[in-house]
Amino acid sequence: MSHHKDIHAAKQALRAAIKTRRAAIPAASRLAAAQAIAAETVALLHIQKLAGREAQVVSGFQSIGDEVDTGPVLKRLHAAKYTLCLPVMQGKNQPLLFRQWAPGDAMITKVWGIQEPEADQPSLIPDVMLVPLLAVDPTGMRLGYGGGFYDRTIQIFRQLRGVMTVGVAFDEQRVDAVPHLAYDMALDWIVTPSGVHRGQPNNSWNRPDGT
Repeated sequence: MSHHKDIHAAKQALRAAIKTRRAAIPAASRLAAAQAIAAETVALLHIQKLAGREAQVVSGFQSIGDEVDTGPVLKRLHAAKYTLCLPVMQGKNQPLLFRQWAPGDAMITKVWGIQEPEADQPSLIPDVMLVPLLAVDPTGMRLGYGGGFYDRTIQIFRQLRGVMTVGVAFDEQRVDAVPHLAYDMALDWIVTPSGVHRGQPNNSWNRPDGT
């Protein structure tokens, strides 16, 4: 029990530090970061397609607060003919549901000001999940906001079918190690303005082409 308390305390400390670091990123850098992430994400999915791992449905998320702006990447993916969906919260300790969405669609505002697709939109299971985060380390271990929604959902999707997880963040959110427990899910890939990084142990942020 004390081990769990120590990990939770370490997570809270890291969350506070990263929120401060992320809030200090200048506006101009934020704009450039969003555009770079959009290009890198589309390139990653193209490389995966060439390798025989083609995706049709991609789940994104609507940025809140100081998160990197996902507007450009969602528009690029839509233009590239991917079917998009966004997460819908079903309640505490429940996995996320994903409903179909396209840029310009009407939205409803829910808890914490998060916008979700309208209830009449069909639910989808994504091939690729773009995942928000506060911090990430070279193994792909992710620090979220503490609700466990993405960890719970990723675990279920990995049991049901193959799903590729892609963390989206500023480079300032990369850290040497993220404190974690057994139920925390590591990411397959991380996309930052500096490029695409593989989330595998002992693989120091290699690009998907192996360089």
